[in-house]
Amino acid sequence: MRSSAQSSAQADSGSSEEDAASEAHSTTSECPSPLSTTAEDSLGGDAVDEQSQQEDLEEKLKDYVDCLTDKSAKTRQGALDSLRLALASHLLPDFLLERCLTLADALEKCLKKGKGEEQALAAAVLGLLCIQLGPGPKGEELFRSLQPLLVSVLSDSTASPAARLHCASALGLGCYVAAADIQDLLSCLACLEGVFSRHCGTGGSAPASVPASSHGLLCAALQAWALLLTICPSTHISHILDRQLPRLPQLLASESVNLRITAGETIALLFELARDLEEDFIYEDMEALCSALRTLATDSNKYRAKADRRRQRSTFRAVLHFIEGGECEEEKIRFGLEVLYVDSWARHRIYTAFKEVLGSGLHHHLQNNELLRDVFGLGPVLVLDASALKACKISRFEKHLYNAAAFKARTKARSRTRDKRADIL
Repeated sequence: MRSSAQSSAQADSGSSEEDAASEAHSTTSECPSPLSTTAEDSLGGDAVDEQSQQEDLEEKLKDYVDCLTDKSAKTRQGALDSLRLALASHLLPDFLLERCLTLADALEKCLKKGKGEEQALAAAVLGLLCIQLGPGPKGEELFRSLQPLLVSVLSDSTASPAARLHCASALGLGCYVAAADIQDLLSCLACLEGVFSRHCGTGGSAPASVPASSHGLLCAALQAWALLLTICPSTHISHILDRQLPRLPQLLASESVNLRITAGETIALLFELARDLEEDFIYEDMEALCSALRTLATDSNKYRAKADRRRQRSTFRAVLHFIEGGECEEEKIRFGLEVLYVDSWARHRIYTAFKEVLGSGLHHHLQNNELLRDVFGLGPVLVLDASALKACKISRFEKHLYNAAAFKARTKARSRTRDKRADIL
């Protein structure tokens, strides 16, 4: 288990749950917010004086931390949102280590006394704090102190869907990064499993219907649960497979395209884990499962949005190919001078979990965050001097010439392929 060593799932467009989650990320703050588009660009650009910019950023972050205890809910929400942006796009472990207790107390009050939007933002900030602090003692202490509150909000059916969604994601990500022992992991797995299991029938019974407002929550809980399966000891995996593999295919019939895709990817992950345990793993209801997957991989219903159909078909083609005995499709992610290969369903789930939380800051963290570099086996942070960086850069005009030449070559190759008169050698 990766202890002392994913996710804002979205509901289908139009659902009240997604609207609530969206609101949690668009608060207008009374607290000064330099992380607007202009300031964020300047902070992320090629700074003339990096040290002074860092000091300026930390001064503003101190203001945000102070605003977390303001009497105004609007100010607290604005401070949380600004912290969320800063933590996603910058690496600030030293600053945060000095204020760990202060932040833990403030987030505890936001989760305990705040309403839906404030709770959602507090949970999102907690997940980012775990990524910043990593699996050390401070990260463990922070997660352990706030884990009961995350579970409380997640389990409260009267809490706002957005708050429960973000608490599910923070619970999974925090446990993945900073869980202290196996009991913490099993406890989080059981909590998350309880959220989506009640919507899967047992023993042949029909599954309970899922209201549209709960689709995002079920996606988040299922994704967080799947993330934790990637670090679950094999002695527990076999029991989970026996319990959940026959039930999860029921979610493939959901009205939500996001929930169908999440269920499909989770089933593929379960098959991958099962084959790791037993190379000749055989699933009893294989024919029915493949039939359902094949239907989704070729779905052309016009009442679904075109983008949703394309995304669903692409995902389920890959899932079906893998379950029928093929390899997991490899994805190549380039960042800076490095390349990350995502070549398994477990790796795909881990990468997606960090991507959903960090957003556009993911590449910065892949380059500089020791936690992510350890998770993905990227080795120590690359240290490049100015001359090396300059040698790796090319001008915009050179990029244009290269892209134009590549486009011309592709066009010629495709024309030859499509031309019926082309010679077949």
